[in-house]
Amino acid sequence: MSIERFAHVNGVALCTQAFGQPGDPAVLLISGMSSAMDWWEDGFCERLAAGRRYVVRYDFRDTGRSTTYPRGKPGYTGADLRRDVVALLEALGILQAHLVGVSMGAVIAQCVAVEFPDRVGSLTLIATTAALPGSPEGLPQTDPELAAYFEAAGGRPEPDWADRTAVVEMLIEDQRALMRGGFSEARVRGVVERIVDRSSDIAAMVNHQHLDPGRDPEGTLADIDVPTLVVHGTADPLFPFAHGEALADAIPNAALLPLEGVGHELPPEAEWDRVLEALLRHTSGA
Repeated sequence: MSIERFAHVNGVALCTQAFGQPGDPAVLLISGMSSAMDWWEDGFCERLAAGRRYVVRYDFRDTGRSTTYPRGKPGYTGADLRRDVVALLEALGILQAHLVGVSMGAVIAQCVAVEFPDRVGSLTLIATTAALPGSPEGLPQTDPELAAYFEAAGGRPEPDWADRTAVVEMLIEDQRALMRGGFSEARVRGVVERIVDRSSDIAAMVNHQHLDPGRDPEGTLADIDVPTLVVHGTADPLFPFAHGEALADAIPNAALLPLEGVGHELPPEAEWDRVLEALLRHTSGA
């Protein structure tokens, strides 16, 4: 099992973990909003590394063991999270990486691709929507059932963050609302418990909801000039499937991999064979 290490970049400490050999093509896994790196499951990372890829996952600021800020007062912007990606690659001695992002992580990856194109070998965008101009208007909105869940959750008091059981149950219910065919309570509980137990301040995860986006990158989806793979569940309730289709249409020469019945989530284990095969092909440089 790979050892967690800290990279000190941009005045913060980011907790990282690598799988595979540093001489192989680098793949940087970028998580979603408020998500620690553990959502990129060990088995997925190990299988990707077995395909001769150097796989790196990391905790964002305010997640896992990385630097945290007082709850409700993040001392950084969304633009800083983008700069962290490039600074992290520099700290690890990686000149260029294949960026694989999910949800907010895929938003970050799109922006990095237009701001720092020389650092990006390819993009894989999972369960996300356009971060840059160029996507059509009128895309379907969040599923009403999920929107009602968010509204109800917004009216409830926060849990006692010192109560492990309460925090674990809340996070499991959040995932139940987002996932579809990939939801397995035993699997999700295992990931959530690991995150809660290894986080230095689990309450800090809410800071991503208060982020100022910072300076917008210059460019459009048409300016993304690296091979791009869009992976999107057909049952995604947050960004319905049309968002994935529009993203693949707007980015030059992008490919779309639909995941039937999958929601707003990383590919569930039942889809790993297809997704890993596509990822290895996509990051081969062919």
